[in-house]
Amino acid sequence: MAADTFEVRSIATVVGGRKEPTDDFWGETRSIIRLHPEYPVESLQGIEEFSHLTVVFHFHLVSRAEEHIGVRSPRNNPEWPETGTFVHRNMRRPNRLGLAFPRLLKVDGRDLHVTDLDAVDGTPVVDLAPWFQEFAPQGEVRQPSWPTEMLRDYWKTSPNP
Repeated sequence: MAADTFEVRSIATVVGGRKEPTDDFWGETRSIIRLHPEYPVESLQGIEEFSHLTVVFHFHLVSRAEEHIGVRSPRNNPEWPETGTFVHRNMRRPNRLGLAFPRLLKVDGRDLHVTDLDAVDGTPVVDLAPWFQEFAPQGEVRQPSWPTEMLRDYWKTSPNP
């Protein structure tokens, strides 16, 4: 049976912030999520009441040829265990979708000013919503140690301590 396919259109575009993706140092990166003109500005009414957003975006700088399906060590570090495609949270996924939870700083018409959005200038946003605490994971959260080690510099502001 073939996989289902469907069309997804972007609703907004990331403006500003970083020009190129990097593995670390995304802390305090400021950018704008600019809602496309075909969506009325009223579709954002009330969003300013929330501190954080849930943003689904497309890794548009990654080609199909760069996808990795299978097993590999995170960031190709042999000290970390080989794990499957759906254990990695990187841009080389089959649909090249990313998920982020940036802080909403202010709303200016169609522009949502955010910080800590790990998407680059020009990134298509396919969906956004306010973050509801009630949708946070329920119960105890567990994970192996390698993600904590791998991401220790992810939200730092620069390579200097």
